[in-house]
Amino acid sequence: MATRTQDDLAALRDKGRRYKEVDGGYTQAQVDVSVDDTTVDGGAATLQLTEHTRLRLPFAPEEVADGAPEYEELSLPHTVKFTQDSNGAWLLSSDQADTEGGPTPTTQVGDMDAADGTDDGGGAPDEDEGGKEDASDTTPLPDTGTSDPVKPGISSALSYNKMVAYADRYWDRHNGAYRTYGNDCTNFISQAMLAGGWGPKGGALIQRTSNKYWFYGPAKVFTSYTWAGAENWYWFAKKHTKRTKILDSVWRLAKSDVLQADWTRNNNIDHSMIVTKKFQGTPYLTYHTGDTHNKSLSKLLSDHPHAQWFAHRT
Repeated sequence: MATRTQDDLAALRDKGRRYKEVDGGYTQAQVDVSVDDTTVDGGAATLQLTEHTRLRLPFAPEEVADGAPEYEELSLPHTVKFTQDSNGAWLLSSDQADTEGGPTPTTQVGDMDAADGTDDGGGAPDEDEGGKEDASDTTPLPDTGTSDPVKPGISSALSYNKMVAYADRYWDRHNGAYRTYGNDCTNFISQAMLAGGWGPKGGALIQRTSNKYWFYGPAKVFTSYTWAGAENWYWFAKKHTKRTKILDSVWRLAKSDVLQADWTRNNNIDHSMIVTKKFQGTPYLTYHTGDTHNKSLSKLLSDHPHAQWFAHRT
C-alpha cells in the first residue's frame, strides 16, 4: 500500500504540472471528507466516504467579478478499507475511488482515456440512426482579436440562465425529485434542459425505446432511453428535434451548451456535460458521474487526448 501511495503521489505531481502548463493549474486546495457508512467485521473495517474538494483557480478577484470561475469543485465517493494489526492499530489497506464512466477526477490518477461506462439509462433504439455528424474539432481557435457572439441568457422559448443555474445548484446535491442512475451524467443534463424550457416529447410506454421521444416517468421502465442515455440523447437532440446543432469546434461552446464524449471512439457516446462558465475563450464544464463543477475544457482535453467530442449548441 505504501508503494502504491508513493506512486500515486508522483503521478499526481506530474498531473499538476501538466495542468499548470495547459491553463495555470490551481493555487490552493481544500479537501473535506464525510463518512457515509461504516461496517466492522472482526479485524476488518470498511468505510464509505465522500471526498469534497475545492480547488482555487488562478484568477484575480476582478477577473472573478468579470465572470471567471473562482473554484473547480468535485465530490467523489470512496470505499476505504482498514485491517487491524496484532497491536490493535487500524491500518489502511485500500482506497478505491468510484471513477467509472466519467472523466478522470482531478484528484485521481488513471489511464489517459476513460473506459466505456455502463449506460444504464439508455439502450438500442427502435430505429437505425445511420452515421453521426463530424465530431467537433479540438484545435484551439486562432486569435482574431474578436470573440464569438455572446449567447443570450434567454430566447423566445428557453432560459439558458435557468439551465446553468440548475447545474450550479445540483452538481453535487442531487435533486430528490429524480432518481439517480449508475451513470448519471445525461440524466443530469436532461434535468437542466427541462429546467430551462425544453418540453417533454411523448410519454407512452411504447415510445420509450425510440430516439424520437424524450420524457421522464415514475420508474425507469416509464422513462425514455433519450432521457438518461448519452448516445440516445444525441440523436433526439440533434437529429429528431433539432434542439441542438453540432459546433465545428469545442472552443465555440457557450454557457448552457452541452459537450458529449466518446472515450474510445467506438461510435457510442459515453458522457455528457454542460457549460456553466466561459471566460477568456475557455468553457468550464459541470457534470455528474465524477460529480464536478467548473472544470476547464483545457484540462479535460489534456486528460483525454484520444476521445471524440461532440459540442452541442442548445
